[in-house]
Amino acid sequence: MKVKEIRERSDDELRKQLGDLEEQLFKLRFQKSTGQIENPQKMREVRKDMARVLTVINQRAKQERNP
Repeated sequence: MKVKEIRERSDDELRKQLGDLEEQLFKLRFQKSTGQIENPQKMREVRKDMARVLTVINQRAKQERNP
């Protein structure tokens, strides 16, 4: 997922997407613990996507506090 795509989304969409990514990461961790994970790199991608979303959310919050 590109940062440009993330910045185009609204705050509500970002929060929903963050929840979806957290759920996806949980499922991947469960698969890893049971030895059923197909692509271990997927966990890394999901964590990075979560970080990108959180960064945009935090940047927007900071802009609102300090106009």
